[in-house]
Amino acid sequence: MFGNRTLIRKGTKDESEKPFWISYADLMTSLMVLFLVAMSVALLAVTKHIDELQEREKERRQEIRGCLRQIEEIANEFPGMRLDLNRYTIDFGPQAQFERDKFSVSETTALRLRSFVRKLLNVTRLPCGEKWLKRVVVEGYTDPTGTYLHNVNLSLNRSHRVLCVLLGEIDANQMALSSQEHGEVQKLFLLGGYSSTSVRSTYEESRRIEFKLEFLALDEMREVPVLEQFGNLGKCELKSFG
Repeated sequence: MFGNRTLIRKGTKDESEKPFWISYADLMTSLMVLFLVAMSVALLAVTKHIDELQEREKERRQEIRGCLRQIEEIANEFPGMRLDLNRYTIDFGPQAQFERDKFSVSETTALRLRSFVRKLLNVTRLPCGEKWLKRVVVEGYTDPTGTYLHNVNLSLNRSHRVLCVLLGEIDANQMALSSQEHGEVQKLFLLGGYSSTSVRSTYEESRRIEFKLEFLALDEMREVPVLEQFGNLGKCELKSFG
């Protein structure tokens, strides 16, 4: 009476496409996992590199601190001399102050400078000094009186005078530096001048000389002079009565 029903199954087309979509979803998931793994590896590599740099910088600071402690011990042998561990500067105190508008250095101060520099050079020959100490800048200062250009010239003359004292003629009676030490001063010391940019509480304290210690950064190469002129000292052109 009733004919056979023919059942038409719905979704046959959808089911035929399912394997494709499943494969695509698996592919995207795999790519995402691969991307996350690659990013994790990259981040670990960068983090490791940063950690290594931080560790090397930490070791550098510790070695420099060790060098500074030895220099501080030397400075403590000279009354009034002080090493600033924050600024890396050596202040020679009242015995290395200048008269107003003058740049001459007394013989007592000259002996004090030579004696200190001789001991400082001993530190530069140690592993920490050879590895990290870049140079010593001789900085001259003035009090606020006088014009700007006059004070700039005066501060430079004061720095210049200190180098003249250190590189003066070899005389054992005057505790002069040896010819070898002269060469080391030429290679290590740099002339600087800073006018009245660092005024102290009194004019007398402002008229002074400081040594500023500069250290190499990580992986910084030490400068090699283009022209080899060390040993050819010449003569100081500043008049000692200035």
